[in-house]
Amino acid sequence: MRVLVVEDEQLMADTVAEGLRRLSMAVDVCYDGGQALERVGVHAYDVVVLDRDLPVVHGDDVCRAVVGTGGEARVLMLTAAADVTDRVGGLGLGADDYLTKPFAFAELIARVQALGRRARPALPPVLERAGVVLDLPRHQAARDGRFLQLSPKEFAVLEVLMRAEGAVVSSEDLLEKAWDEHADPFTNAVRVAVMTLRRKLGEPGLIETVPGAGYRFGA
Repeated sequence: MRVLVVEDEQLMADTVAEGLRRLSMAVDVCYDGGQALERVGVHAYDVVVLDRDLPVVHGDDVCRAVVGTGGEARVLMLTAAADVTDRVGGLGLGADDYLTKPFAFAELIARVQALGRRARPALPPVLERAGVVLDLPRHQAARDGRFLQLSPKEFAVLEVLMRAEGAVVSSEDLLEKAWDEHADPFTNAVRVAVMTLRRKLGEPGLIETVPGAGYRFGA
């Protein structure tokens, strides 16, 4: 899942982003509405966590822009205002969910995960293929009953490959979906993550390299 966090309180934005990254999400961060408009024009996000009261460009206008792209991004709007009319106004702009500050981080995670499932064709929260079980809510993976101790990035790569349901996934797509905007497009990070993931999955091998195209998961 790729998430954009837009929040002008830098400490809060960075804290939220770091917490989401621990759950294998690729997270970009910006601190004003102008930066947010630039990001949504470049990247395809699954979820945008959007503070309503932003500098440069107001959160309402950012929300309209995200909805106006016609993409699959879902908007979770944050606000310090607890008034019902304020929440209704935010939802009326096209936001998919609303969370009032201060909030419990566990609730924010649950809402982001729920919106992420709505941002793409519906898939179960637990993915199963070729003896591998990927439990997304619990952030756990196992093969044939054997628990797999995966890093957040390995977990993210495995999720992308399993969601493809046997289709080939290019290195570029893996980089886009499992890494944030700071990833070097010429890095060998994808190759290294796939290599260590293969080792942890064990034999027989489940990740096939398709020369010139990318990777495919399945027996």
